[in-house]
Amino acid sequence: VQLQASGGGLVQAGGSLRLSCAASGSSLDYSLMAWFRQAPGKEREGVACISRGGTTYTDSVRGRFTISRSNAKNTVYLQMNSLKPEDTAVYFCAARAIRVPSSQCLYALHYDYWGQGTLVTVSS
Repeated sequence: VQLQASGGGLVQAGGSLRLSCAASGSSLDYSLMAWFRQAPGKEREGVACISRGGTTYTDSVRGRFTISRSNAKNTVYLQMNSLKPEDTAVYFCAARAIRVPSSQCLYALHYDYWGQGTLVTVSS
């Protein structure tokens, strides 16, 4: 399985971006998919995850970000609205073949496959 993330860029605070992550192989290889981010000098943080069971968001993005997926296109998206400077980070997509409880899906250790990351910079 290979994951290819895209869509990052520079945006002003309050603006929007949509990230995409295209996955190779079968959709069965990644029943659980997620977005993580890592800001300079900080640990990787789970942002949102999606599976048949639904979606989960970290508190800081809930209501502003929306994760979705297209099984037909083997792609997961992250629509980011009302962006803030503190959202600045490299964003990574991740995938796992078997779901985990929603309370666990934002922990990086559960994921087997990772994309290369795409940089999001939000200016104030």
